[in-house]
This record gives sequence, structure tokens and C-alpha cells, in this order.
Amino acid sequence: MAIEFIDPQIASPIQTLPAIGPAAPPRADAPWESPQAAPPVRIGVIGYGYWGPNLVRNFSEVPGSQVWAVSDKRPELLAQAHARYPAINVTDDSHAMIEDPLVEAVVIMTPVSTHFDLAMEALQAGKHVLVAKPIATSSEQASRLIEEAARRRLVLMVDHTFLYTGAVRRIKELVDSGSLGRLYYYDSVRVNLGLFQRDVNVLWDLAVHDLSIMDYVLGAQPCAVAATGAAHVEGKPVNMAYLTCFFEDELLAHHHVNWLAPVKVRRTLVCGDRQMIVYDDLEPSEKVKIYDKGITLTNRPEGVYESMIGYRTGDMWAPKLSLTEGLRAEAQDFLECIRQGRRPLSDGESGLRVVRILEAATQSLAQRGQPVELLESNPIAQQAV
Repeated sequence: MAIEFIDPQIASPIQTLPAIGPAAPPRADAPWESPQAAPPVRIGVIGYGYWGPNLVRNFSEVPGSQVWAVSDKRPELLAQAHARYPAINVTDDSHAMIEDPLVEAVVIMTPVSTHFDLAMEALQAGKHVLVAKPIATSSEQASRLIEEAARRRLVLMVDHTFLYTGAVRRIKELVDSGSLGRLYYYDSVRVNLGLFQRDVNVLWDLAVHDLSIMDYVLGAQPCAVAATGAAHVEGKPVNMAYLTCFFEDELLAHHHVNWLAPVKVRRTLVCGDRQMIVYDDLEPSEKVKIYDKGITLTNRPEGVYESMIGYRTGDMWAPKLSLTEGLRAEAQDFLECIRQGRRPLSDGESGLRVVRILEAATQSLAQRGQPVELLESNPIAQQAV
């Protein structure tokens, strides 16, 4: 059963995207023939802090799943989970939960430094895994998780939630359809007076969102990156940074992230030679706006520069978007991939691509913005995140 992200009744000049990512070979040991006939998939959630409750809520409400257990080291959070969901088992022992034979899939919502060990333990125990972003702290760790999941024919998925939102899906459709024309630049700002993380800097915390969106929308990897930033609080990681990604054909992507801003901004611009997109995730209704604006070039005698560029100002329109919560669609995709042996939209490979960019950005940050080539064949020096 395909996930429906875009309302089929909405007239659109562009082709609707497939609802899921690339198909993987069907599992030979798939235990059920159809989602309708399938018993619920029992889910174990590790981490009931900031994001964990949202995953528990969605998996509790999505048909075809059952949150079997919640694990956290903090008794007060386990008490909250038990009070809200009395039928769910709670434990402070994540290892016991992973080993529970009744748990079929594990959702990991813990600090970044714990992602690899918990995800590997769950995969080796035969569990499907949905892990918070970023997938791991290095590309080497991410590659090992991908290999382990493939060897055991298990689903490995990364919590790149924005890929499942109606706004980002529509932007992807517009770019793929060629409506924007040749792309000039991709620019994102994600700033707020935010929580200072202990184990990662602001790039690994906030930029990972925008890098996953960029990877999905553009469908291409940068050839080099450059990053600058600063740590304004002694003993804490870098809290504000600027990351530039260089692509072929003069396409440029720039990301500004900051934990120390007086206002909250979540805005992305995608500029093409035909149309431009403004995506404001904080807008209550018109999150995506398409502008028929740009420049036109005319052939004029050399030296008359002012007459060569004309400005085009056309209409603005805001497409109607699916109101389905991104996490709900993500949970549905995870469950269907488990049953059907398909590859998730936000699979391990997408997580690996994002981590490669973050590694290169970390190296560039340590070199005060020196560009770092992003080539799979050339290992990037490991730096503390």
C-alpha cells in the first residue's frame, strides 16, 4: 500500500512523486502477504526525552503497529510514559528491551554518541531499526550499519522527518519537473535561541535537517564543502556556523545554523532561472510559495552591461499541501517497509550521505573555512563533532 502525501484531487501542473523511496528486492522470508492481514508490528522505543514522545504517539496511533515497550534511564520520564500509555511496558534497561523476542522493531531517540552502538545491537538482535538523525558520528559507522542491515535483510531507517512532509515533497516535485529551470542556488536559515547540545555542535544538530532536505530535493552530492563557525560559550561546542556546499554547474548551497539567535527562523530559498521557491516552515498555512520572478538576458553590444539584464516579475502562488504530519507518514513508511521488504525514503544511504557532508564540514571548520573535497574514494579526516 503506497503512502499518499499529495491530495490527488488537487490540480497540479507537475507530476506527483512516488510515495516511497527506491524499491528493494522483496524479502524471501516476508511473514505476511498483505498489510491488511498483518498483525501489528511490536515497536520498542529507546529514549523518551525531547523527540521520543512524538514517535510513541504516532506509532501508537498508526494502524498496524503496537508500541510494546519504552526504555529510558530517567525514572521520571518512564513515569510520564506509563501515565499516558498504561498498557506499554517501561524499563530502564534498553539492552533487555532489544533482546525481548516480542519486540520486532526498535526506534532509537537518544544522544548522537549512542546511535551506532544501540543500532548495531538492535540489528544484530534481528530487529528493524529507525534511528534519530544523524545516523552515526562517522561515515565508517554509518557504512557498517548499512552493511549489517543488508546482510540480515532488515530495514534501517533514519529519522529525516522533513522528507515526509507535504511541503518538502512538493518542492521535490517542482525541482524534478523542471519548473524552476536551471538551479542557481539553495539557501537555508535555521536559527533560534536553542538548546546547547553536549555531544555535537550546531552543524550536527541543526544543519543535518537542511542537509537531508537538500540531498532529497537536489538529488545530487556536493563536490566540496566549506564551513566557518564559532563557540561563544566556554566549554561548549560551536553554536553558530555557516556551511557552503559546492556542486557542479555553479550550483551553490548555503546553510546558516545558530543556537544563539533572538528569533526562530526556518526558511529555505531555492532559485532557478525560471521560478523561485520560498519555503517557510513556520508559516501556518502557505509554507511553500512559488514566485515567477527572475532575470532575462538579451544579446546586446559588448560593454552595455546595464541593457543586457532585464527583470521579470510575475505571479506568486502557494500550492495546497498535504496536512499529514511528517512523523505519521514516516511511521507508515517504516511499517510498510518492514512488511514488504522495501527501502525507506530516508534509508541508511541517505543518512550516510549527510554524515559525509558533516564530516567534511567539521574538517573545514577546524581549518577556518578551507574547502574540503567530498569524494567517496578519499577518506575524510575524523574530527571531534
